[in-house]
Amino acid sequence: MIVIAGLFGGALGGALLARKRGGRAADMAQYAAGFGIGFALLGLFVTIFLERILAG
Repeated sequence: MIVIAGLFGGALGGALLARKRGGRAADMAQYAAGFGIGFALLGLFVTIFLERILAG
């Protein structure tokens, strides 16, 4: 769930950031993809860390 939340949250944040900076639709899509992938990857590491801590 953390990975999915990171993906959608990062995509939304990236698109809003590109829009704030005056980007066009392609810019917003690129920012959304980049931020979405980045935050999903971060969420994956958080999930793995929590799984190891709570399972041990």
